[in-house]
Amino acid sequence: MGCGAVAQGWGNGRATAVLLARQGAKVYGTDLSLEQAQETQRLVAQEGGDCHVDACDVTRADEVARVVADCLQRFGRIDILVNNVGLSQPGGPVDMEEAVWDAQLQVNLKGTFLSCKHVIPQMRAQGGGAIVNVSSVAGLRYVGKPQVAYATAKAGLLHFTHTTAVIHAAEGIRLNCVVPGLMHTPLIEGLAQKYAQGDTQGFIDHRNNQVPMKHMGTGWDTAHAVLFLVADESRYVTGTEIVVDGGLVAATR
Repeated sequence: MGCGAVAQGWGNGRATAVLLARQGAKVYGTDLSLEQAQETQRLVAQEGGDCHVDACDVTRADEVARVVADCLQRFGRIDILVNNVGLSQPGGPVDMEEAVWDAQLQVNLKGTFLSCKHVIPQMRAQGGGAIVNVSSVAGLRYVGKPQVAYATAKAGLLHFTHTTAVIHAAEGIRLNCVVPGLMHTPLIEGLAQKYAQGDTQGFIDHRNNQVPMKHMGTGWDTAHAVLFLVADESRYVTGTEIVVDGGLVAATR
């Protein structure tokens, strides 16, 4: 879920969808924007892959149930679930409106809960599956942006993953997290508007300088970590995370 991007370019979801399709996966992708999902579908089809997309608001249980049922009708099973949804709004607890706080937890945490709620029973019935949730280094560290609700939700997503992985480990269902750091994706311009008064280049330069490797990652870096965690090569890996951040977390312990 979350296979599109906010603008043209390679976000985490789009890169992951294309990369999994290259490995032979049949992809069922969703996005809040059907237009963005259809662009991902076009890119997969261009390479000869199999991809169906639909619009879905993952904070609504009825919509999640609908797309899961449709996926099963089309493809017969669900072996992989990638929860890649994120939305960051600025603010601390004093200046953040309650409605913003609620919406941040809905998008960044509840969506994964609902997707797992509807997909895990199918994985149990078929004998296993792999789930990857995309968190953020903001759930591990303060990374320079006042985004208390986003950071709280992404930290919660990590523990949701750990706990749910243990609950379902004996059923052959693995859950892990990819934890991207500062990434250069189509979201960058929107973040610059929120956190750098619209100075996109200055924001990019600042983020590059924060990373020990001196450059941000890309959606493809996230996608390759997802690929490992859903592949047979990681069959003994569950309840953990891969941090994809160019050394940022290690440098800020």
